[in-house]
Amino acid sequence: MARLLLFLSLSAATLLHFLLLVSMTTGLKSRLHRDRRNIRPNIILVLTDDQDLELGSLQVMNKTRRIMEEGGTSFSNAFVTTPMCCPSRSSMLTGKYVHNHNTYTNNENCSSPSWQRQHEPKTFAVHLNNTGYRTAYFGKYLNEYNGSYIPRGWRHWVGLIKNSRFYNYTLNVNGVRREHRDRYPQDYLTDVITLEAQRFFRASKRTYPHRPVLMVLSHAAPHGPEDSAPQFSSLFSNASQHITPSYNFAPNPDKHWIMRYTGAMKPIHMEFTNVLQRKRLQTLQSVDHSMEQLYEMLVETGELDNTYIIYTSDHGYHIGQFGLVKGKSMPYEFDIRVPFFIRGPNIQQGHSVSEIVLNIDLAPTILDIAGLDPPSDMDGKSVLGLLDLGAPGNRFQLNKKSVNWRDSFLVERGKLLPVLASDKQEKSDENSLPKQQRMRELCDRQELHLPCSISGQKWQCVEDSSGKLRLFKCKTEGGKATDIFSKNRSINFNAQRYNSDDDCNCDLRPLPFGKSKMKKSFSKPFLKKKLNYLKSFSRTRFSRSISNSLPGDGVHSDHIFPLGNGVRRNSSWGTTMGEGAWTETDREEESSGSAPTHEDAVKVTQRCVILSNSTVSCDSRLYKNLQEWKDHKLTVDHQIETLQTKIKNLREVRGHLKKARPFKCDCRKHRSIKHLSKMKLKKKMKNKLHPFRRGVSKGKWAWLEKEQRRRKKMRKIMKRIKNNDTCSMPGLTCFTHDNEHWATPPRWTLGPFCACTSANNNTYWCLRTINQTHNFLFCEFSTGFLEYFDLTTDPYQLINSESSLDRSVVHQLRVQLMELRACKGHKQCNPKADKQEGRDESGSHLHSYSTDRSVERKKWLKVRRPSYKPLNPIWDGWKG
Repeated sequence: MARLLLFLSLSAATLLHFLLLVSMTTGLKSRLHRDRRNIRPNIILVLTDDQDLELGSLQVMNKTRRIMEEGGTSFSNAFVTTPMCCPSRSSMLTGKYVHNHNTYTNNENCSSPSWQRQHEPKTFAVHLNNTGYRTAYFGKYLNEYNGSYIPRGWRHWVGLIKNSRFYNYTLNVNGVRREHRDRYPQDYLTDVITLEAQRFFRASKRTYPHRPVLMVLSHAAPHGPEDSAPQFSSLFSNASQHITPSYNFAPNPDKHWIMRYTGAMKPIHMEFTNVLQRKRLQTLQSVDHSMEQLYEMLVETGELDNTYIIYTSDHGYHIGQFGLVKGKSMPYEFDIRVPFFIRGPNIQQGHSVSEIVLNIDLAPTILDIAGLDPPSDMDGKSVLGLLDLGAPGNRFQLNKKSVNWRDSFLVERGKLLPVLASDKQEKSDENSLPKQQRMRELCDRQELHLPCSISGQKWQCVEDSSGKLRLFKCKTEGGKATDIFSKNRSINFNAQRYNSDDDCNCDLRPLPFGKSKMKKSFSKPFLKKKLNYLKSFSRTRFSRSISNSLPGDGVHSDHIFPLGNGVRRNSSWGTTMGEGAWTETDREEESSGSAPTHEDAVKVTQRCVILSNSTVSCDSRLYKNLQEWKDHKLTVDHQIETLQTKIKNLREVRGHLKKARPFKCDCRKHRSIKHLSKMKLKKKMKNKLHPFRRGVSKGKWAWLEKEQRRRKKMRKIMKRIKNNDTCSMPGLTCFTHDNEHWATPPRWTLGPFCACTSANNNTYWCLRTINQTHNFLFCEFSTGFLEYFDLTTDPYQLINSESSLDRSVVHQLRVQLMELRACKGHKQCNPKADKQEGRDESGSHLHSYSTDRSVERKKWLKVRRPSYKPLNPIWDGWKG
């Protein structure tokens, strides 16, 4: 009995101990789960607009450098893949190259319906929002964002509508438009979004203490119009960091077409660059102060040790480099290099990383920090693998191997990738049929065998004498084919109103001569002789009309096409063109009839007018008498020949005046009449597609985007004409600057000027490589022009040394460039240095270019970069 009691007591004790252990284990698991949830860090991305690295903008931001450079890790080789605002920002959001998200410029596909439908649902904000992050965006989003919606993935939204501004802008605050004026500080954009971000972060931690926060602060500085806060408007009066060895290095005949087209800056341009550099640095002081406020907020809330802060810019900038007054979008170092810092838990402080990091690495890095795997379609990679994260307790470093990182990347600005010849051949072999086979399949359709005489018939399949099938288009509106020798010849509607079988004696039957005579009558010598006669006649008539033409500069357009209501009955064509331009026969022919009288008509000739509904109405006798019709038509043809000769001579004079233009800037852009005619022709023929092309016609969304771009372009042209804007050059993008441009001090007082230093059609693809043996930039422009710069000997890219390369090397560089232009996903878009590649006797690594890609370079003088000590102020007597 005693043994039984002892056994029961021991069993009870064991059971109690087991239950206690289970409860402790359960409590430990729940606590570990809560701690793991709390470990998920906050992420703050600070983004500036147009901030350079090469021109010394960071040298005046002591607070930012103290927080980010001393307190975190800096990346000395940080670049953007496209040096333009909207394409670069789209790459940051999606982690993709431009050729994969199709936002090519600041206008094309920038926040378009296609972007909203295809790429916006895949940004890093959507992924983090789906996993419990409280996401918020403050400031500039995309250049063409119109505020009509809130992008997906953002719980709190304070987005700037349209492009960067500091005053007089509109914000979309969670779907409600809020207008801001020009008061400081309540309307200054940098201070507004900083205050909004602090409010959101504090409220989130107070309401949801265990939920991580993702915030993006997208500042407008130092983008134009460069309005600084009042307390910083007197700083940096002697700013000169922008004066690098490439400053005003012009002309550049060895570089691409824009560099050859533009020359050295004028004195007023150089003075403008000095003031511009000063104002840009002043706007960055507010960003510097904002970084200090965010840092203090994290310290106060106790979230500093659990927050990752990333600081970068969407692209660089140039101020006077190579004679370009200001701007971006060039493939050179000053436009593609950007500042890039990261600090946070277990990030080594004061450390520098030399590997290449890109703007497409931002999205994968943010997802990696949040504990998510980046999607395979992202072209970038997480930079956490480059950081020293081996400290104890670091959740990112679990026996990770050394990272074999990229040594090359793509810099692109352009349209879709053209199809390679090999790919085109394969596609042709696989997916294409011979033309006659396709024609036979097409002509199997029953509707294409109907004759053109049937109403509504547009196309007809006909078998020629050789047995081949051909597709013909029915010409006339009723569906009947046009045949000038047919018995059933169609007559104009106006002629049908006046002609009848009794009145008309014209014989429209086939001409009596045979086929051989027909060929002889309409042979090439006859046509050439007639054409030469018409030209000589118009030249003679034109020479006779010069002395008797109207006073002034000759024939004016308002005389040829009179404006206003009513017919100008007191004026005649002979008076308008000059009496010498008419013969007695012409005057008798014109006096034989008069133009019909209409109230809202525009008189064109003596016998024809254009009505208000855009139709032409002529004297009734022209529709009744064939001889009078021919005479009047011949007269109109002669007038057209005369005017064409006059226009040709005027264009020659205009071309001479352009070449002999004086020193004063007079950049008048003439829109091509031929281009306008092409636009009208495309609009007219958009619904008349050939059956072969109907299958590849664009969808309604593509057509809508194209129509929107066309309308926007026409609005710009009309606005330029209305404002009498003369600052333009063919093919280039120009800007004007005057005393009213800057609304805050320091102001511009030297008067207006014009500068044309960029182009919207400057398409290029570049290969940028940095490794132990090579540091070069290889570019191919859409025109076929090549550039190569060895930055080891020419760090400022002053000389294009492409001619010194061996042709086999150029071929291999182009092959590598084409591979990057077509890459998709991080596996294809991140070429790595081959570890197993050739090594010398000492075991040092040799890149492939060192062995079988030998590069023979010219020996250029080495130009050293200006160095500066970290965190030391540039100007004596000033402290940040």
